[in-house]
Amino acid sequence: MTVLYRILCLLVGYICGLLETGVIYGKIKGVDIRNYGSKNLGMTNALRVLGPKAGLVVFIGDFCKSFIPCLITRFIFKSAFPDTFLIYVLYTGFGAVLGHIFPIYLHFKGGKGVATISGMIVGLLSGWMILILLVLFVSTVAISKYLSLGSICLMVEFAVIYVLFSFAGLLCFDRANPESFRTMLESFVIVFLFAGLSVYRHKENIKRLINGKENRFSFHKSEDIKIEEK
Repeated sequence: MTVLYRILCLLVGYICGLLETGVIYGKIKGVDIRNYGSKNLGMTNALRVLGPKAGLVVFIGDFCKSFIPCLITRFIFKSAFPDTFLIYVLYTGFGAVLGHIFPIYLHFKGGKGVATISGMIVGLLSGWMILILLVLFVSTVAISKYLSLGSICLMVEFAVIYVLFSFAGLLCFDRANPESFRTMLESFVIVFLFAGLSVYRHKENIKRLINGKENRFSFHKSEDIKIEEK
């Protein structure tokens, strides 16, 4: 039965992840952001193509499509599985990220998943983890001026901190319980899949960072992107 629960969480998450906020908001404004800038569906490209309001709307939409399902999953499973329920939250979040990155109706060409993963991280409701990751992310972007570098570091840091928090007993898992311990190890696999998938999706950014050609982060719309009038 627990295997079925995992599959259902993954499926529900995937369906929620198909809500591509960047495409929807762009269509409302009469612009397909997939044709401009980096052609990505996420917050950064929406900001560069359509401005800060678009970037904020897209971030909130992509964040909530994993955050809300993860909260619901937590509510459903916490009382029944008090020392393993986070595995279901992770499966739901992972499904949402897969739906965002590989949307079936867009020929599996979606975004990079940072905002969606962030929604899942917050959905874990671990206050110290959220605070530490937020400080590290903001510090990295503030110092480097590269949002992509901050995002890449965030994913790696999340995986490491999650493992440390799990072994420190700061999450739901009970290491003295064999089933809970096995579930904790399973959750490590999912978390590293999160991190690995997101870093892979940033492979072009990594190349540009190495070559010194990556765009620095700005809250303003890019003047280099000209939207064709219809």
